[in-house]
Amino acid sequence: PCSIALMTPFSTEGMYSAGTCPPLTSLTNSKPAPGSRGSRTMQTWAYCPRPPVCFLYFPWAFEAERNFGMPNPEGYRKALRIMKLAEKFSRPIVTFVDTPGAFPGIAAEEHGQGEAIARNLLEMSRLRVPVVVAVIGEGGSGGALGIGIGDRVVMLENSWYSVIAPESCATILMRSTEKKDKLSEELKLTAPDLKKLGIVDTIIKEPLGGAQNDPAKVAGELKTEIMRLLTELKRISADRLVEERIRRFRGIGQWTE
Repeated sequence: PCSIALMTPFSTEGMYSAGTCPPLTSLTNSKPAPGSRGSRTMQTWAYCPRPPVCFLYFPWAFEAERNFGMPNPEGYRKALRIMKLAEKFSRPIVTFVDTPGAFPGIAAEEHGQGEAIARNLLEMSRLRVPVVVAVIGEGGSGGALGIGIGDRVVMLENSWYSVIAPESCATILMRSTEKKDKLSEELKLTAPDLKKLGIVDTIIKEPLGGAQNDPAKVAGELKTEIMRLLTELKRISADRLVEERIRRFRGIGQWTE
């Protein structure tokens, strides 16, 4: 679990100028006030001067009526619309991943959940602007990957990121959740494991007990790393960004014996 608050101005030398910006809304998985959050669509931010940055985040929610933070296909389509708008105006994109997966409800499937995620994978792979992905909590399945195709991936130390949640994996393979702990180890879903596999570029350290024990410190370190990566990616041409992004994700899962 993590609680993150990113504050503006979002500035870095040679790319962003300090100025007065509205503060970014806290990104948190603490229990929200009734009516304050929803998971049906994507929340977006595009603050910050010269140039603005497009921030995308699926709001976390514990209530069943909010799908427990699992997006419907409408959310993925809204996210894609915002990303294409950012590309049109040459704005870098930063996405924050914290979802156990896409919502598996009947209505979601009827509305094209699989197609919505697949479309995002295709379109994000060829966005001609820098994309930085930050995994700040749960990163489950295609639901996370639907906003997780980026040039660089940052991950909080106690977050997890996997092709499937351990509970779902145990249910499908073992017909029971009793062996979810064993499967968690085999899935290699922790930040250190993913760093070794080359899926994650940077791990943000958390204080003892988790980021919620010192959210300002963790947020500051995350902000610093995001700014560093955006500055680095700014120097790369659009054609090379797309080429390297596609090569990066096509290479995941390859190994030699």
